[in-house]
Amino acid sequence: METRNNFNESVPQEQIDVDKNIDTTVSPEIPTSDDETLSDIEVKETALTEEILLDSDAERIPNEEENDYSQRTSEELLKDFAALVNNNPVNSIRKNVDAVKTAFYKEYKKKIELLKAEFIENGGIEEEFEVPADEEEERFKILLSEYRKKRDEFIADSEKEKEENYKEKLRIIDQLKELVNSNETLNHTFATFRDLQNRWKEIGPIPQVHVKDLWETYHLHVENFYNYIKINNELRDLDLKKNAESKTQLCEDAEALLLEGSPITAFHKLQKLHEQWREIGPVSKELKEPHWDRFKEASSKINKRHQEHFENLKEEQLRNLEMKTELCLKAEEIANSEYSGKKEIDKASDSIIEIQKIWKTIGFAPKKENTVIYERFRIACDTFFEKKRVFYSSLKDEMEKNLNEKMEICLIAESLQESTDWKNTTDQLIALQKRWKDTGMVSRKYSDSVWKRFRKACDTFFDRKAAHYSEIDLVYGENLLKKRQLLEEIKKFEITDRDHGFETLKDYQRRWAEIGFVPLKEKDALQGEYREVIDAHFAKLKGEDKDRKIERFRDKISSFKNKNSVRSERDRLYNKMKQLEADISLLENNIGFFAKSKNAESLIRDVNDKISKAKEEMAVIAEKIKLIDNQEG
Repeated sequence: METRNNFNESVPQEQIDVDKNIDTTVSPEIPTSDDETLSDIEVKETALTEEILLDSDAERIPNEEENDYSQRTSEELLKDFAALVNNNPVNSIRKNVDAVKTAFYKEYKKKIELLKAEFIENGGIEEEFEVPADEEEERFKILLSEYRKKRDEFIADSEKEKEENYKEKLRIIDQLKELVNSNETLNHTFATFRDLQNRWKEIGPIPQVHVKDLWETYHLHVENFYNYIKINNELRDLDLKKNAESKTQLCEDAEALLLEGSPITAFHKLQKLHEQWREIGPVSKELKEPHWDRFKEASSKINKRHQEHFENLKEEQLRNLEMKTELCLKAEEIANSEYSGKKEIDKASDSIIEIQKIWKTIGFAPKKENTVIYERFRIACDTFFEKKRVFYSSLKDEMEKNLNEKMEICLIAESLQESTDWKNTTDQLIALQKRWKDTGMVSRKYSDSVWKRFRKACDTFFDRKAAHYSEIDLVYGENLLKKRQLLEEIKKFEITDRDHGFETLKDYQRRWAEIGFVPLKEKDALQGEYREVIDAHFAKLKGEDKDRKIERFRDKISSFKNKNSVRSERDRLYNKMKQLEADISLLENNIGFFAKSKNAESLIRDVNDKISKAKEEMAVIAEKIKLIDNQEG
C-alpha cells in the first residue's frame, strides 16, 4: 500500500495499489458476472460528514525544535534572532522567533523598570516618567520586519507553486485518459500508469478550491484504467487485505484519542488520521461499512467533545464580560469621584490597581465585545490617573513644609533617646509618633532618610527601656513551658473521627491563644513548630481527591522519551501553580468589589467557583510536581 504526503488534498484517496513486481506479460484474470468488479470494491465514503471538520488548508511545516532563550541577554537575543532569520527556512522558525521575541521584550521591560526606578529615586514623579529610545529595540524591530517580509514572500511563492502543481496534475489526468486507448503492450501501458501515479503523489499541494473536483476526476480515470486492465483477483485481494489492516489501525488510533486530556490536541490529531484514511485504498465489501462506521463513531465523539469545549469557553467568556462590566462600573465610580487629600487619592489608587489585577485574572470576553469593554476600562483608569497626576503636582510646596516639620520631630526625639524617665518619655515619644503620622507626606527623595533618623531615635530609647524591664521575661518563661506541654499533647493526638477531630483541633487552637506571650527569642520557632503540627492534623481531614488525575499524569510522563521533556513539563506546572496562587490571592482579597453589584449573588458565586477550581487545580499540580520529582530522584 502506498501513501501520499500531500497535506492539502483533503478528499479521500481510494485506489487499489498494485504490487510493483506483477508480471504484466500475463493477461489479467477477467471477472465473471458473479465476481466482484473493481467498482463494487471501491470504498464509497468520499467525504466526511459535516460534523468532522478538517484543517485541509494547513501548510506543511518542517519539524522545529524550540530553544530556550529565557537566560539570554538582549545582545545575545539579537544575535540569535539574526541567525534564525539569515540561516534557516522562514517556515521553520516561527516558534523560536516567538520565543526570542518574548525573551527580548521581557529583558527590555526589566531595563525600563530599572530606568523608571532610578528616575523616581532621583526625585522624579512616576507619572512623568517617559520611556527613552532604545537602540537595541530598534535593531530588534528591523530584524522582525525582515522576518515578516521573508515570511510573506514565502507564502506568495507557495501559492504560485500550488497553481503550477494544479496545472501539472491536469496534464497527468489527460495522459491517464489516453491510456485506455493505447496500442502499446500491457507491460508498457501498466508501467506508464505506475509512473503517472508516482508523479501524481510527488506533486505538492494545489489551491483548495480545486481539490475536490480534481481528485474526483483523477479517481474516475484511475478506476477506468483498472477496469480496463482487469487486475487479477489474487493481487486485488492481497491489496484489499493490506488496506483493511491499515484502516483497522487508524480506527484504534482514533479511539485512543478519546483518552487524550486536551480536546483541542485530540481534534488536531484526528485531522491527520483522516488524511491517512483518505490515502488508503478500498477494502472488501463486507468490511467497508464496519470500518467506516467504527472510524466515524470515534471521530464524532472527538468532534463533539471539541465543540462542547468551545461552547463552554463561550459561556465562560459571557460570565467574564459580566464581571468586567462590573469592574468598569467600579473604576468609573472611582475615576469620577473628587479627592481632597493624599490618603483619599492613594486609597482610590490602590483600589484601581487592585481592580486592574482582578481584571487580568478574569480572562477574555467574547471577541466582538472584548475590545469595547477593554477600551471602556482603559478610559476609566486613564481618567483617574490623570486626576492623580494633577493632584500630586500641587503637593510640592506642602511636602517641603512637611519635611521641615518632620526634621523638627527628629530633633525632639533625639533629645529624648537617652532619658531614664521611662513613663513620661514613652508618652512623649508616642505623642511624637502620632504627630509624625499626622504630618503630611514628603518627597520620596527624603522620606526614607528622615524616617530612618526618627525611627533610630525611638528605637534607641525603647531598646533601653526593654532591657530595663527584662525581668518581665520570667512570666513569659512560664507561658513557654505551658505551650510546650500543650504542643506535646497535640503531637500525640490521633484523629479517629472527622467531626470530633475537627472540634478537638479548634479547641487546641483556642487554648494555645489563651496562654499568652513567650520570650521573643523563642516565639518564632515555637509558633512555627505549633503551626506545622496543627496544619498536619488538618491536612489529614481533607481526604483524597486527586488519584484519577494523578494516575493519568503518571502514564503521560512515562511516555516521555527524554528527561528534557519531563523537566519542561515540571517547569510548566510550577509556573502554573505560582500564577494560580497569585490569582487566588487577588480574588479572595477583592471579592468585595462585587458585593454591591446588581447581580452580586451570581457574580460572587462565579468568583468563588473560580477560586475553588483554582485551588483544586493547584492541589493536583502539586501532586504532579511531586510525582515528577520522585521519578527523577
